[in-house]
Amino acid sequence: MLKKYLLTFCLFIVMTINSNAAGTSDSGSGTSKVKSDYDKALTIIKSAKKYEKKGKTEKAIKRYEKAQKLLIKSNKKKPLQADTLNYLGFTTRKLGDYENGEKYYLLGLEINPNHVGINEYLGELYVVTNRIDLAKERLKILESCNCEEYTELKEVIDGTKKSKY
Repeated sequence: MLKKYLLTFCLFIVMTINSNAAGTSDSGSGTSKVKSDYDKALTIIKSAKKYEKKGKTEKAIKRYEKAQKLLIKSNKKKPLQADTLNYLGFTTRKLGDYENGEKYYLLGLEINPNHVGINEYLGELYVVTNRIDLAKERLKILESCNCEEYTELKEVIDGTKKSKY
């Protein structure tokens, strides 16, 4: 009798654990539905870029501010991640703080000197701050990447594509 209750109890525990695990997975892929601060920030940045393209600057700025706060939290939890520093530099630059944006980019390059996004965005920052020679150095690093970041930075440097800021 005791064995039967014990077996039932154990089975109940196992089923509870499995149903809780199933409730937190995403379509059976085993990934959590809870987004990280970094992932939330990326979603907000995409939204900000859309508002920026439509000329809705105030809405874009509010989103960049929100994304920046999430990225700062993410950087505190998992410091010195090149991708996080890239987007910290990006949001900081978009908010007009070129000096601190540059610091984030340079810190990211210390971790990953060939980071495509950082090299492009840092190059854009250099163009906006009238340091074309430094922008061309970033372009040189991207030269062999066979990526759109090279083309975009080249267009910004050549003046065929304007960098908002």
